[in-house]
Amino acid sequence: MNGTWHPIKLGQALHKSDDWITLEPDREYKEVTVRLWGKGVVLRGMSRGAEIAAGRRLAVREGQLILSRIDARNGALGVVPASLAGAIVSNDFPAFNVERSLALPEFLGWFIKTGQFVELCKRASEGTTNRVRLQEEKFLMMEVPLPPLDEQRRVVSRIEELAAKVEETRRLRREAIEETNAVLMSGWRRAFAASGADSWRRLSVEECCEAMIDYRGRTPPVTDAGIPHLTSRNIKGGRIDWNTDRFVTEDTYEKYMTRGIPEPGDVIFTMEAPLGEAAVVPDDRRFSLAQRTLLLRAKQGTVDGEFLSKALMSPQVRESIYAKAMGTTVKGIASKRLKHIPLPIPPIAEQRRIVDYLGDLQAKVDSLKKLQSETAAELDALMPSILSKAFGGEL
Repeated sequence: MNGTWHPIKLGQALHKSDDWITLEPDREYKEVTVRLWGKGVVLRGMSRGAEIAAGRRLAVREGQLILSRIDARNGALGVVPASLAGAIVSNDFPAFNVERSLALPEFLGWFIKTGQFVELCKRASEGTTNRVRLQEEKFLMMEVPLPPLDEQRRVVSRIEELAAKVEETRRLRREAIEETNAVLMSGWRRAFAASGADSWRRLSVEECCEAMIDYRGRTPPVTDAGIPHLTSRNIKGGRIDWNTDRFVTEDTYEKYMTRGIPEPGDVIFTMEAPLGEAAVVPDDRRFSLAQRTLLLRAKQGTVDGEFLSKALMSPQVRESIYAKAMGTTVKGIASKRLKHIPLPIPPIAEQRRIVDYLGDLQAKVDSLKKLQSETAAELDALMPSILSKAFGGEL
């Protein structure tokens, strides 16, 4: 940081607003809040004056800095954008006018996103565990380094230039993810494109299975250790996610798994929350299953377990499953409906070819998504690095 940056107390640059208004019962007001970790000021909702408990609220103006007394120490600060000027907040969100002869709101808007500024808020917060609050007097006595206004404008311009490039990179990454998902979906459709051929049969789920074991209505007590307990959320992307903090005891396992013990090659199907995921049991490890799951045991000689899981997740079959599903907010399907869903079943040799093809495709997609995830982590670290350099006088 060069010599043109001088420390000033926040109270010199920030003056508390006292713009309280009396609410009109029939008027609609924008209510705003401040998101954690520098995510800024956002609209919380619209309410009529009669619906708001207090008769008075603080009106915020464009360019003001507002913060959460409770969560300022967690980065809940922001500068009011033009789109939210005139919105209202409660007393838990003090607003400050910026002394523009000393500081630009845009400069402070970026500065408050830094770990350095959040640390100041932590030091200015006091109270017991459940009642920690920002102490305004202490906050306004904190010192921050400020350069002249011209230098502030230059820094803001440079940050915005780099932030635009970061956001453009994020946009390109989102498009790449969408393209990757489109490639995967196209591959699934291609794999089942020949389902109308004479060598393919259309069999119901029931006809493809030796057994359909329904765990709906079975909710065993869970513990912190023991035999893993899997819920519908453990079945995702055609795989079993074995990471769980739910377990059952030996006694509970024996008592609740009486409908059928999972075997290697069985398919776990999720009947709800989420609906339509399927994965094959890979080995003979023991685990219990929650309600909302269905265990399907493929009929040998008719269908391979791996293919059965792929057929259930194929785009065409998914459409049929959702068409038969019940519910408004959460879609679910009962086993009595699922068993009649038709599946496209080719000869066993073709089933294995499709399973291999989709496995190879998934491996390539997983590799791309891993790279994209690494890129996302790098992007997440980029803006904090930029801001650190900017407010260290190095940008």
